[in-house]
This record gives sequence, C-alpha cells and structure tokens, in this order.
Amino acid sequence: MKHKAGFVNIIGSPNVGKSTLMNQLVGERLSIITSKAQTTRHRIMGIVNDDDFQIVYSDTPGVLDPQYKLHEGMMRFVKNALQDADVLLVMTDVFEDSMAHPETLEKIANMDIPTFVLINKIDLSDAETIEKRIEEWKTRIPRAIVAPISALHSFNIEKLLDHIVEQLPESPPYFPKDELTDKPMRFFVSEMIREKILRHYKQEIPYSCEVIVEEYKEDGNLIRIRSEIIVARESQKGIIIGHQGKMLKRIGTEARKDIEAFIGSKVFLELYVRVDKNWRNDESKLKRFGYMN
Repeated sequence: MKHKAGFVNIIGSPNVGKSTLMNQLVGERLSIITSKAQTTRHRIMGIVNDDDFQIVYSDTPGVLDPQYKLHEGMMRFVKNALQDADVLLVMTDVFEDSMAHPETLEKIANMDIPTFVLINKIDLSDAETIEKRIEEWKTRIPRAIVAPISALHSFNIEKLLDHIVEQLPESPPYFPKDELTDKPMRFFVSEMIREKILRHYKQEIPYSCEVIVEEYKEDGNLIRIRSEIIVARESQKGIIIGHQGKMLKRIGTEARKDIEAFIGSKVFLELYVRVDKNWRNDESKLKRFGYMN
C-alpha cells in the first residue's frame, strides 16, 4: 500500500465546535475551547501519523464579516485553508440554519474536492431536527457526505477518520513523523493564557485582548516565561488586573498549571498588562502577532 498524506481543513461558523473536533481528531488539546465565539484566531495545524498515512488537520477561525483588520487577518487563514485543502470538513451544528458567511459557503459549494459536512451537537437535539438539517445540507452541497456527529462525546468520530483516510491522495509525508503541530511552544503558552481570559471575563474584554510571550527561557528544570496581555483601553487594564491584582493572579495561576501539564516541566510565569488602543487595526502590530504576512 502506498503512503497517503494530505491537508484536512476544518471550516465553519464561530462556536459550532471546530476546536473540539480538532482536539478529538488529533488526540491532543491544541485548540482552546470556550463557549464564546471567535475563540480561535489563528490557523492551527495538528498532525496525525500512522505507518501508511499522515493527516495534517487545520483548525481555522470562524467565518465572519470583518470589522477590524484583525478579522481580515483571521479570514485570510480561512481563505488559505480553502486553497490548500485536500479534504474539507465543513462544520455546522443542529442550531445553525446556514453558515455565518454566505460568500464562504458559496465558494465551498463550487469547489471540487472531497467534502464532509459535519452536523455537530446532535446530543442536544432530536431525530426530526437532525434529519431536517441533513437534508438541508445535502441540498446546499450535493457532492458532500453529510454526517451527524457529537465532537464533545466522540460520536461518529472514528468512522469519520476512516472516511478521511480513504479520501487522502497518495503522497509522502509533509512533516517529520514525530511532529504534532507546526506551531512553536510560545504560541501554545499564549493561547493557554488567552483561554483563561476568555473564561473569566465577559462582553468586549476577551475580544480586545492579545497575549504575547516576550520571554521563554529554560533555566535548569524550570521554564521562565514572561508574557504581556495587551488591551485596547485603560479601563480594560484595570478589569484584567482586578482589585489588588487578584484577577491577574488567578489568570496566571490557572494558566501556569495548564502550561506545566502541556510541557511537562515546572513553570515560573510573569504576566503584565499593557494598553494599546489601536492594535486590532494596526497592520505592523498584526504582522508581529502573526495575523498577517
């Protein structure tokens, strides 16, 4: 049997479960998961290897109409994922009538690559609604295989993996067989800190924040990390820090525990908060943060 390899890219609206699916397929917690929309901002690759195949999965930001240059950068990740996909996983859920960005759906409908439409969260619905959604998506993308799943409870995920392998093109591996992802450790550290912000703050705060790892240094058995949380307004800085610094300390403690579990080493984590009013519309800063080339 010849070796197979390919890019299997996950596309869909915000908050339909793309990151949960990605983590299930890869078997590692690479994408942060919260109940808030727009949790994923970057294209995150997770690599699954077997003797006979290599699958390079991509979790992508939820499709949306851009309001900031930050959003434009996020949609570029989606566009690139559509361009290089060997297999496309279109993610929706039982509550969604159609994709949040009609132009992206139209483009997918006109593409000619193996496509799976995955209707997620079926554990929260009934048979009649699920069947209705299946028929709707068969009409929208006739060539696609439409499948009900529950990413959270791993329902139909193993069958999906078998079907994906069937659709992969013959190819040598794209990455060394011992690699798990294309992202550096600093990226995952910043994502773990950002996840805590998403979990503990409401309204505009999480969407006004960016997390940058300024220093990541191995010091014997200890990893020393210094990170900045960037916010858009002075009032947000006060909210992030909290009374007597208690909220920032809580974020740091929870993030440190996750980072230690992820890298398997003790961590000393320092967090600072800085105001940068226009970072979401500043192209030079967005390039530095990895949203633009």
